[in-house]
Amino acid sequence: MALKQLDHVRWLLDKDFKAGMRVTGLIYGDSYIIQNLEKEGALEQIANVACLPGILKHSYAMPDVHWGYGFPIGGVAAFSMDDGIISPGGVGYDISCGVRVMLTFLDQDEMKPHIDELTAAIFTKVPCGVGSKGAIKIGESDLLDVLANGALWAVKKGYGTKEDLECIEERGRLPHADASYVSKKALERGKPQLGTLGSGNHFLEIQVIDEIYDENAARRFGLNLGQVTVMIHCGSRGLGHQVCDDYIKVMLRAMNKYGISVPDRQLCCAPLKSEEAKQYLGAMQAAANYALANREIIGHLVREVFGDFFPKSDLKLLYDVSHNMAHIEKHEVEGKQIDVCVHRKGATRAFPPGHPSLPEKYRQVGQPVIIPGSMGTESYILVGTKRGMEECFASTCHGAGRVLSRKAAMKSEKADTILKRLEDRGIKVMAETMGTVREEIPEAYKDVSRVVDVVEKAGISRKVARLRPLAVIKG
Repeated sequence: MALKQLDHVRWLLDKDFKAGMRVTGLIYGDSYIIQNLEKEGALEQIANVACLPGILKHSYAMPDVHWGYGFPIGGVAAFSMDDGIISPGGVGYDISCGVRVMLTFLDQDEMKPHIDELTAAIFTKVPCGVGSKGAIKIGESDLLDVLANGALWAVKKGYGTKEDLECIEERGRLPHADASYVSKKALERGKPQLGTLGSGNHFLEIQVIDEIYDENAARRFGLNLGQVTVMIHCGSRGLGHQVCDDYIKVMLRAMNKYGISVPDRQLCCAPLKSEEAKQYLGAMQAAANYALANREIIGHLVREVFGDFFPKSDLKLLYDVSHNMAHIEKHEVEGKQIDVCVHRKGATRAFPPGHPSLPEKYRQVGQPVIIPGSMGTESYILVGTKRGMEECFASTCHGAGRVLSRKAAMKSEKADTILKRLEDRGIKVMAETMGTVREEIPEAYKDVSRVVDVVEKAGISRKVARLRPLAVIKG
């Protein structure tokens, strides 16, 4: 084994694992996580990221790590603004793919008689599936406004509330977005898809809080045992995918221009001080604004359906956070507070108590961190910690992490058998296609509880509550 065990949940990948590594790899995992690493090829990708110019501290891998495009999914890396780079492979194709949790003031008993009809009504209201088109029709000028203003655009148009913006990462709008760096093709792909869930691992779930681990944080977040919640997991749809595709081509040319050599072409990149980096950051933030608006609109549609069934109910946004982004953030490196570019590819921001970017109501306890499980398994609310800020640039896991490819999952079980198995556990499932159900079987993913236990034992985030699914909507 190429890894040196530091403690129960930390493993070091030494620089002599691969020629050209500038820093070590730091991997979070227990024996269950580590046993899959070498056969997945994830170690090679962790090492490849460690070879990139200007990388700081370590090439990090969260416990949900698995093979991805360029960076492993579950990979985190921070780069110096002076001699570091930015890489589309460190963000991914689904820019600002993320999760939001909305809190109802209903308990499971109130929900139970309505769950089938409520799920069907949401399934009808929120378009999902590959290439799905939204009920919201916008022209190009509105789309450009979305790219500039994110969830703020949605709220101004009546989709959501001003209070929501306080509980969205970056207050719902990344300020340095620049739609002039977004291609015509990306705009065309994004225009019809606003307010849609998409397919694959994206989902909308009705859940119930069945375990509280941290009473103080739960109280601050407004979480109670037996409370019904709604979780939405989706991203920037075709627009974000096209932005990534466009800038991979830009970065491949940029590497020749700046004389950058990488061990894998999928890690193509440009210096953070370059014009190419400026353009990608502008386009990436524009795509992220699209994703933030998309989740805000879907949240509004869900509120409307709940209002039809429970006229006195209200859905309050707990938090909305991305897990495919590169952010310019202040962190302490070698005793100095400096700006760095933190790539989180399938990893979640987890700011600690006192962080200035947090809403006032959460600042004392820390950032809500949302970790979705796989279809039919529990999800978790965590909170950011000081140790996570100091050790791994305020980052933690983003979910369970795949162990079976979609192709392998498709061969494993028939859709009707999966649905019956989940129904027997009291979980209603509705999907646009049965192929998605087969691709997303719970066994295709790591055990999310083991993943979450690792980040808690490492002290980089802390468990607050567990959410059990009652109904799942898939594309």
